[in-house]
Amino acid sequence: MTEVALDTATPHAPSVIRLLLDKLGVAYGEVLDHPHLSAARKVQAVLLDDAVGALMVLFPQNQLLDLNRLTELTGRTLAAVPLERLKHMLDKHGLSILPGLPALTSSPCLYEESLLREEALLVHSGEAGLLLEIPRDDFKKMLSKASAGQFGEFGELLTSIRPNLDRPGDDSTEITKAVQAFTARRIQQRLEATIEIPPLAETAQKIIKLRVDPNATIDDITGVVETDPALAAQVVSWAASPYYASPGKIRSVEDAIVRVLGFDLVINLALGLALGKTLSLPKDHPQTATPYWQQSIYTAAVIEGLTRAMPRAERPEAGLTYLAGLLHNFGYLLLAHVFPPHFSLICRHLEVNPHLCHSYVEQHLLGISREQIGAWLMRFWDMPEELATALRFQHDPHYDGDYAAFPNLVCLAVRLLRTRGIGSGPDECIPDELLERLSITREKAEDVVSKVLEAEVLLRELASQFSQH
Repeated sequence: MTEVALDTATPHAPSVIRLLLDKLGVAYGEVLDHPHLSAARKVQAVLLDDAVGALMVLFPQNQLLDLNRLTELTGRTLAAVPLERLKHMLDKHGLSILPGLPALTSSPCLYEESLLREEALLVHSGEAGLLLEIPRDDFKKMLSKASAGQFGEFGELLTSIRPNLDRPGDDSTEITKAVQAFTARRIQQRLEATIEIPPLAETAQKIIKLRVDPNATIDDITGVVETDPALAAQVVSWAASPYYASPGKIRSVEDAIVRVLGFDLVINLALGLALGKTLSLPKDHPQTATPYWQQSIYTAAVIEGLTRAMPRAERPEAGLTYLAGLLHNFGYLLLAHVFPPHFSLICRHLEVNPHLCHSYVEQHLLGISREQIGAWLMRFWDMPEELATALRFQHDPHYDGDYAAFPNLVCLAVRLLRTRGIGSGPDECIPDELLERLSITREKAEDVVSKVLEAEVLLRELASQFSQH
């Protein structure tokens, strides 16, 4: 075994797994999971089902599982088993994650043949962060009753899916191409004409004008908020929320702004809400996803704390970083709006590829990602360039171009929250250079996210108010 050795303090694989492997006579070593381990050796296990019953599928983590190809291969329309059922099954065995061991379930198993090209396989132990290293011949023993799928029959190598992470100049062309691939129209059109984007709500237009007006006063924002009854009710209820612990009763919008929330926070919360109302939340969503507004509010709150943790001289505009957090996943709403028949397919693929960032799934199915289309919309609506940059480069921890602090803060906040089980997709490491660029220590960053999550119940309440409008 050549991998990272475990120290004595590290927990071992759950006893049910150790007993099972001993019973099967399978040799194994225990290995700490690490991003540098070969993805071709890591076994991704997903449990799928349809009317016929359940099926376990095993494939290497350097591939995306394509449900369309699986349907062609099996003649079945399979999707991830409901989360509750999977959790019940795992809880029964005292596991937190599904191991790629066919003997663990009574379901038939389908595996991708390229797994057996590796000398030894890395399989989830059932305990997060801990893998089992199993020699190929022993792994093969466990597959005696399983069916083999040939290379490429239901998986797509990630190296052949190339999300556009660093060519924003190509976004417009790529989005147009993706839209036209899904419509009967083949006539070259400008993107604005191809996508039917609802016009920006009048309230949002007024708030944007106030955001950039250095002479704007509390009277100005009060006037705008009061002309939108839903927004006015929202602002008063935010201010009255225990999250802000305001002294005394909140009697008016002006009261809410002056005594509790302040000009900047109201501007940004109101703008986030006004934009959110422009595109409705999709009815479908991946089973494992954190609800949209909950994720947005958490991310904005963590970014607010991270911004304050930066040295004063280096801090970007706090209100704008908060707004970047609130809108960071706006491209998700836009994908649901622009590609309604295909959005469900995206959701089903996200469920069966939990080892991948959504960019790979979206690139594979649509040819673009939510980050590209979200950043494009921000520019189309004449939002600040910092916002478009924050949305576009939020998954690139190495981005150090114009307005780098904005996408860097979103990247850090999203990854911090992911380590605490909020969000979806794989846990991704936080490079030292990302923290250095923001002049924040790792301890300080962890401290910020812990403080935000102490107020989790109150933040959920705020998020639920967003969802009601």
